[in-house]
Amino acid sequence: MLISEVSEKLGLSQDTLRYYERIGLIPRVQRHSSGIRKYTDLDVRRIEFAKCMRAAGLPIEVLIEYVKLYQQGDETVSERKDILVEQREQLLLRLKDMNNTLDRLDYKIERYETMAANQTKTAQEV
Repeated sequence: MLISEVSEKLGLSQDTLRYYERIGLIPRVQRHSSGIRKYTDLDVRRIEFAKCMRAAGLPIEVLIEYVKLYQQGDETVSERKDILVEQREQLLLRLKDMNNTLDRLDYKIERYETMAANQTKTAQEV
């Protein structure tokens, strides 16, 4: 797959794909003899993983460390698992905070809807 196809498929800019490769977030992508990047299905899955983890708020530095460990092979399984467990715990804390914020927003919206309904009712009575 060409970079333009991967970009369109995953909704990431070509610059972002190049950046991910340059910083080691994804392994170097094979190239055609002309130098054009040639993405494999495995490359696309790796990018999807990185995109998913970034959307969940994982820092790039953590993901780069994870990829480095992955590239070292099975002897790093425990360390990779530890990274994912830690990031999962961080995500759960953020979700808890977001749910608290959502509850507050719901409460405020409900109050304003009640106030607006009472104002409408009062205006109709006049």
